[in-house]
Amino acid sequence: MAVQKLNLRGASRYSGNSIGVRALSWSVLIVDDEPGTRELLRLMLEFAGYDVYQAEDGLDALEKIKQMQPDVVLLDVMMPHMDGLEVCRHLRSDPATVELPVIMVSAKIQVDAIREGLDAGANRYLTKPVSRTNLLETIREVLTPLFTV
Repeated sequence: MAVQKLNLRGASRYSGNSIGVRALSWSVLIVDDEPGTRELLRLMLEFAGYDVYQAEDGLDALEKIKQMQPDVVLLDVMMPHMDGLEVCRHLRSDPATVELPVIMVSAKIQVDAIREGLDAGANRYLTKPVSRTNLLETIREVLTPLFTV
């Protein structure tokens, strides 16, 4: 069976098998100014087979997104230098990242905060603390539309 190329962004790798094409790994950039939060998310994602990269603030995130081209970004809202809302708006205004899936992960749980995150361009908004199951399901949901054969 021939392997068909998938229209996917980032550093994901693919291989053919007798069933067809399967993703070997997806890359996720975690952006959060709290080292403990980054570490917890990293452990959850690596255990599930994701390649994980980290950024400690919005400016660091924009630089790493250019360098690494992750498949999805987990983005905290409240950070120094450049908050997550500003990062998300920047990503949506750049043709190179306009379709990059962004999941806001924030302690801000008010309806207005969630609306503001989605209005800034986030694909989804999760509130902290986030469960491993909810995190992995949400990532899978935002990655699924990237499969166009």
